[in-house]
Amino acid sequence: MSQIVLLVSGPNLNLLGDREPEVYGTDSLDDHVAAAAAVAERCGLVVEHHQSNDEAVIIDCIQQARRRCAAIIINPGAFTHYSWAIHDALAAFEGPVVELHLSNPNAREPWRHTSVVSPVATGTIVGFGGHGYELAVEAVSRLLAR
Repeated sequence: MSQIVLLVSGPNLNLLGDREPEVYGTDSLDDHVAAAAAVAERCGLVVEHHQSNDEAVIIDCIQQARRRCAAIIINPGAFTHYSWAIHDALAAFEGPVVELHLSNPNAREPWRHTSVVSPVATGTIVGFGGHGYELAVEAVSRLLAR
């Protein structure tokens, strides 16, 4: 049986492809999820994707992944910068957690420079656009193979 990797997409990521294409590119969230799923399949993993604009739904999703999913890849969107509740939910997860951002928050507005998710993430992938999704799955695969 393949291990499940939970891919969580936060607020406004459902607008990818239309929202600020100069920052986030023209690929849709479905395009990114498909790319991640293709890499996961090659690695013997399965991607389970959930997107929500609601912080509570994201927290529930993370909690439900405990003892069920092998790893979590999360693009928390704006929740990156202030959701201590998501931080705490991720801290309670036993497997690898990869924080993912299409753009490089550290090269943008100062309020984006702080991540409350990073301290509980195994690693962070930023600034590689859609390729970051593939890199995140590859990183998780290597971490799980250890």
